[in-house]
Amino acid sequence: MTRMRITTEKPGARPLPPVYMATSLGGATIPNPMLTASGCAAAGRELDQFFDVTDLGAVVTKSIMLKPRSGRATPRMAETASGMLNSIGLQGPGLDAFVDTDLAWLKRRGARAVVSIAGSSVEEFTKLAQRLRNTDGIAGVEVNISCPNVENRGLVFACDPLAASAVISAVRRSTAPGIPVIAKLSPDVTDIVEVARAVVDAGADGLSMINTSLGLVIDTQTMRPTLAGVTGGLSGPAIRPLAVRCVWQVHAALPTVPIVGMGGIRTGLDALEFILAGASAIAVGTVIFNDPGAPIRVLHELQRELGDRGFDRLSDAIGYAHRPHGVPAEPTADESAGDDEAAPGDALAGREHKEHRG
Repeated sequence: MTRMRITTEKPGARPLPPVYMATSLGGATIPNPMLTASGCAAAGRELDQFFDVTDLGAVVTKSIMLKPRSGRATPRMAETASGMLNSIGLQGPGLDAFVDTDLAWLKRRGARAVVSIAGSSVEEFTKLAQRLRNTDGIAGVEVNISCPNVENRGLVFACDPLAASAVISAVRRSTAPGIPVIAKLSPDVTDIVEVARAVVDAGADGLSMINTSLGLVIDTQTMRPTLAGVTGGLSGPAIRPLAVRCVWQVHAALPTVPIVGMGGIRTGLDALEFILAGASAIAVGTVIFNDPGAPIRVLHELQRELGDRGFDRLSDAIGYAHRPHGVPAEPTADESAGDDEAAPGDALAGREHKEHRG
């Protein structure tokens, strides 16, 4: 395939500042913080015609289930004034076909693959993790616990700390040691910190925040819900302040737990908000639909924004907005110096947050 490379740098643009962009993803170091948000770029193959997907920190795949799934009835997408609703229903080819085609392609391509898994029961999540345990080419497992729990009358796992921790505990036990397990959290809860604590105590090495928020659009011509499934997940700029708030709260409570921040990121400044709030990595999703080169563009913009603010390393900016009053807006030489012998992101490594597990 001939790649239609997208140029993210404008003619005559100044060189990117020498900011060290490596970060920690649940204890594993990745070269930069840019990930794709699950569900918005399949397994990355389509994006590879626009830019080299190996330049990303990681490709997070669309959530995969054990068996093939046709998804919800159409229409299942609707635009909103500041984002979109989707009610896809986890359509996919099933795990075996995914491993043989999409995951195999990512491995051949040399991309770092974080496989997102979804299930309707703890048993199904366990089987998914066990199957992936013996599969090469996986940099991490994202556990999409924002799925209906058929064992408990349709309750979403991520809305119940006990149900969420049961899934994460099972996946962690079934996943190969050294492979990060990242829990994807829903914003549609009373206390997201409570859920975050529960999944970290259960063995999560990191958190993805946030999944879409439940929304509804009504067609005023037909005077019925636009989506066949009635409700759908709201994504895009509309949820960014909500997502930043969730990241802020969880980082304040669990400052050593790596967070992948997502929700309405369109620019480097948007990404910087998440980093300052406490995210150690970011993911872009909805923006890809109208700008397939967004992941690399946003990454470069973020690097410029960090350099413009005096940061030499991305890791120095993580959670910087939480600093006490009176600390300068720009990092001082002492703040940005760091320990040259320390591995990047060590302060966020998964092994250090085990203290939260009791």
